[in-house]
Amino acid sequence: MSIEINEVAPLEIIRLKHPHAPLTLPDTVVALGFFDGVHRGHQKVIDVAKSEAKKRNIKSAVMTFFPHPKEVLRKEEQHTIQYLSPLPEKIELMEEMGIDYLFIVTFDRFFADLSPQQFVDQYLIDLNVKHVVAGFDYSYGRLGKGTMETLPFHSRSQFSHSVVDQVSHGDEKISSTEIRQALNEGNMSKVNDYLGRPFNISGKVVHGEKRGRTIGFPTANIDPVERTVVPAKGVYACMLISQGRANLPSVCNVGYKPTFHDKSPLKPTIEVHVLNFNENLYDEHVQVVFLGRIRGEEKFDSIEGLKKQISADIEKAQQFY
Repeated sequence: MSIEINEVAPLEIIRLKHPHAPLTLPDTVVALGFFDGVHRGHQKVIDVAKSEAKKRNIKSAVMTFFPHPKEVLRKEEQHTIQYLSPLPEKIELMEEMGIDYLFIVTFDRFFADLSPQQFVDQYLIDLNVKHVVAGFDYSYGRLGKGTMETLPFHSRSQFSHSVVDQVSHGDEKISSTEIRQALNEGNMSKVNDYLGRPFNISGKVVHGEKRGRTIGFPTANIDPVERTVVPAKGVYACMLISQGRANLPSVCNVGYKPTFHDKSPLKPTIEVHVLNFNENLYDEHVQVVFLGRIRGEEKFDSIEGLKKQISADIEKAQQFY
C-alpha cells in the first residue's frame, strides 16, 4: 500500500500505487489518458474537463499513468519507451493548463490486472470523481476491455461522463504516434503544429569533446532527461532557454558527427551552438526548443568544408527566429 502527495501550487500531485490507501478528496471532474506529449488532442480532453469542472463549481483533475502501459504489457524483450514529454515535463504542462489535481498512477502488473469494474470502483468512485472526460478511443481495465461505451454501466450511476471526438489535421488524427513518426522524419513543422507548441528537450549541459571551439563554433553538449525522444539526425534552428537569460537563438546538431567519427556512438549527441554568446553554461539545466530543421546530417571531407556549411546553417536559421 503506497501513496505520496506533493503540492506544487496551484497543482496538487497525488501519486498512487495499487492498492492505494483510502483518500478523502473534494468532488472532481477528471480527464483520463496517458497524455504523452500533451498534444492538441490531449489539450481538448483537458479543456473539456476544466470547462465541466467550472460549470459544476468543483475541482478539475487529470489522471495519467507511469510508466507507459506498453512497457508492462508487452511479453517480448523488455520494451523501453522514449517519451515525447518525460514525466517532469508532463507535470509542468499540466500545471500550465491550470489543473487542480494530477493523479499519477503507477502502471504495473497488479494495476494492469484490475477488471474494468475494479478500476472504476477504486480509481474513480472511491476518489470522489463526479464526471469523467476521455477521448473516444480510451480504454481501461484488464486487456483494455472497458471502453467509453461500457463506462455508464461500470459507473454504478455514481458519475456522468463526456466523450471527446477525434482531433484531426486534415484527414489525419493528431496522435502521439503521428508526432513520433514526424520526429523520426525531422518534420518539425508537423510536430510543432500537432503539439500546439514547439517541441523541446530538457537536459543538463555537460562536457563534450570540445571540438567546436577549435573550429570557431563552440557548442553546449546537452545530456537530455532520461528516455526523451530525440528528433532525426540533422541540423535545426533552435532557441536555448536557460534560467535567468533571455531565449538564446541557436543552431543545434543532432547526430553522430560523422566528419570526426568513423564509427557511430551508441546514441546521438545534442550539440547547441548559441549565436553571439560566450558565457559558461556547464552544469546548467536548459531547454532546447526546436523551431525547424535546416538539413540532414552530413560527412564533410575537410574541416574548412564543415565550417563553411555551419556558417550557411546559421544564416538559414535566421528565418526561424
